[in-house]
Amino acid sequence: MNYYPEMHHILLGIQLLCALVGLFYIKELKNSYWKWFPVYLTFIFAQDIFWTLRPSEMRDFSEEYYAFVGIPVQYLFLFWLYAYKSLNNEKLFYSFALIYLLTYIPTELYLGKIDLVYSINLTVGTILLAFLVVMEFLKQIKNDNILEFRKNKMFYINIGVILFYIGTYPFFAFENVLSQEPYIALWNGYYLYFLLSNYSLYLMFTASFIWGKHPLK
Repeated sequence: MNYYPEMHHILLGIQLLCALVGLFYIKELKNSYWKWFPVYLTFIFAQDIFWTLRPSEMRDFSEEYYAFVGIPVQYLFLFWLYAYKSLNNEKLFYSFALIYLLTYIPTELYLGKIDLVYSINLTVGTILLAFLVVMEFLKQIKNDNILEFRKNKMFYINIGVILFYIGTYPFFAFENVLSQEPYIALWNGYYLYFLLSNYSLYLMFTASFIWGKHPLK
């Protein structure tokens, strides 16, 4: 299996660029909930660079970290951004967050396997996120604001989320199968898509700062 290590370094560079662009605009966002977006992106870059350069003795702990901290933070932040803020539905946010977090109880207490944690949590998280993406898309096309989609920050975020979180779900859901013969070639191709869609995710996030309109509140 080909892990394309040189492409991982490029991904870290794109994540850093995205975080820096976000921090550059943070003064314009200080009176808006969008001020937390650069903070989130900085956290994501910091955790990824840390685990990339991690000491060898911490290698086994990285999977546990991403399963119980790194990945949940991503889903919960996106639930908050979509449901609580963009869709202005507080109950929807808390409901989705609770459903997502409850998936950790059976996997940890009765199964206790990281691969099952990934599979179950990613499945539930992606289904909920896909629902929010559809709701956001419907919100955008209901009025004339769709004509100025280039100024809509959520337009860029929606594209990135669709390409990465939703587009890579089958890869992570069936990774154990794809990593076995005779599916190695398919695994390699999908893993390459995972990296490229990750690029797209952070480039779309970057575009949301540059071309998206910065709200005042």
